[in-house]
Amino acid sequence: MENWETVVVETDLLICGGGMSACGAAVEAAYWAKKNGLKVTLVDKAVPTRSGAVAMGLSAINEYIGYSKGENTCEDYIRYVRQDLMGIARDDLVFNIARHVDSSVHLFEKWGLPIWTDENGKYVREGRWQVMINGESYKVIVAEAALNAMNEAGFEVYERVFICGPIMDGDRVAGAFGFSTRENKFYVFKAKAVCAQMGGAVHVFRPRSVGEGLGRSWYPPFNSGSTAYFTIQAGAEMTCQEIRFIPVRFKDAYGPVGAWFLLFKSRATSAEGGEYMAVRKDELNNWAPYGLVKPIPANLRNYLGMLDTDAGLGPLYMETAEAIQKLADEYKDDPKAFKKKMKVLESEAWEDFLDMTVSQAILWAAHNIYPEQKRSEIAACEPYFIGSHSGGSGAWVSGPEDLDTPYKWGVGDKVYGNMTTVKGLFTAGDGSGASSHKFSSGSHAEGRWAGKQAIRFILDNNEAPNISDDMIAELKEKCFAPMKRFEEFKGFTTDPNINPNYIRPMQFMFRLQKIMDEYAGGVSAAFKTSKALLERGLELLDMLKEDAEKLAAENAYELERCWENVHRMWQAEAHVRTMLFREETRWPGYYFRADTPKMDEDNWRVFVNCTYKDGEWVFEKKEVHHLVD
Repeated sequence: MENWETVVVETDLLICGGGMSACGAAVEAAYWAKKNGLKVTLVDKAVPTRSGAVAMGLSAINEYIGYSKGENTCEDYIRYVRQDLMGIARDDLVFNIARHVDSSVHLFEKWGLPIWTDENGKYVREGRWQVMINGESYKVIVAEAALNAMNEAGFEVYERVFICGPIMDGDRVAGAFGFSTRENKFYVFKAKAVCAQMGGAVHVFRPRSVGEGLGRSWYPPFNSGSTAYFTIQAGAEMTCQEIRFIPVRFKDAYGPVGAWFLLFKSRATSAEGGEYMAVRKDELNNWAPYGLVKPIPANLRNYLGMLDTDAGLGPLYMETAEAIQKLADEYKDDPKAFKKKMKVLESEAWEDFLDMTVSQAILWAAHNIYPEQKRSEIAACEPYFIGSHSGGSGAWVSGPEDLDTPYKWGVGDKVYGNMTTVKGLFTAGDGSGASSHKFSSGSHAEGRWAGKQAIRFILDNNEAPNISDDMIAELKEKCFAPMKRFEEFKGFTTDPNINPNYIRPMQFMFRLQKIMDEYAGGVSAAFKTSKALLERGLELLDMLKEDAEKLAAENAYELERCWENVHRMWQAEAHVRTMLFREETRWPGYYFRADTPKMDEDNWRVFVNCTYKDGEWVFEKKEVHHLVD
């Protein structure tokens, strides 16, 4: 567009994103870049202080090993993650995160994050791996440290700039292109390495919250699959694209349940009061060995609740009143102490939501729910793509050079950890696959690792990318095509929302969500799908991909929505194709292949990897290698 200024930014390392892993990359890369005379640039479509999955805050840090204190070992964490992912995890990546995560948590505390401690000064554990925090400002604290590191090194941070996609120089990443959502500026970032850390994806599937509730989700609605799109379009090998995550949360406001299960020791029950984890315990035998080892994988816990719902025993409930009462019972012989303990427990119950999901506290108030008096409804959410939590989707990245793993690579004889199969392209957090349960702290630690490794790569491969003026012109034309299309055809009809020449972004998103919901095992399909459904879904996605060329934007806001939907669409296609390739059901509770309803350990205890090359998807199996038994 003629009235959009072209701004070319040259840097050594480009960090795309502003969430926990990007902040980790920034704070680490800034240190090593300044030390070696290099330049780092960070670009975020929002503002890092309130960007990413931790934007609203958290009430707990979910990965803290306590290694130096002898509380747990990194090997323990490998076993935990592998168990929860039903055997499909990269031990090398999980170990690498585990050995660095405690240092990130200690940094958070140093930067000012309030972590709960007991009378002996030890962190208060919510569960084996979790520590409690006062975390409403968690992200602000972590982001400020990253921004300070960047500013002190004299590096630039670009806020409110949306990254559309990668720029390639042969088989090497050469930067990224995008636009400002606040000014009429088109950006080309030339870089010798890129950390693509723009989060996972939500709103690929139709959410439970529709109509006036549209936009409410458990995972942040502004995470639109940009990391997956970036890595796929760059030609990177992807892994575990079938492993989406479905959390069970308090219904409608998506309030967290972790504190209730782990700290308050609450039970989840059917409407009739049956505890489905006990009533349906025998079902776990069908998913051995994983169903027979504690902790029971998250997807199997989901699945047992879904069986109750399918049997007409819903809705499901969290027995909050019972849990609070039991915790206070030890003081029942002392009325004054009992009353005081009840007040403390009530306060902690509300604070859990006020720290991270204010809408749940509002919903409780609106529904006249007192958690100490009345149980509260829970439900399985719509599917999300989030490699940092209990899902596994992401890019296939190199393991660290010092571990005994077959999955490590680089350039020549040099290994660069967390580099994708594309030269110079690194990722972490939700962007790296098969290494789940890193959560916020692990994502930050992995981001630090990726940032340092990217600086190593640049020092060894310090050639400027080749990006011609003609390429820049083509990228600009591609970027603003939706706005040009709207201007060209908006007068064709009296209502700009109804036009045979284009499709508006909201209409496009609804169409994508309908396809995924009905054919790829969404909420309305009770998370079930089959070969026939997936094949029909792909037919409809192919048509949608054709119509993506007709997306139209009236302004910069809609232009961002158009590009977000393109990113979601590619994440959706990778997911459907990978589910179709894996001919078994391994993660019931996340999705159920009705035509292949059993787990097949002999043939499918493997990673399923895919690459988009020359307009075609290529799939292959990769062996699962263990570092520990």
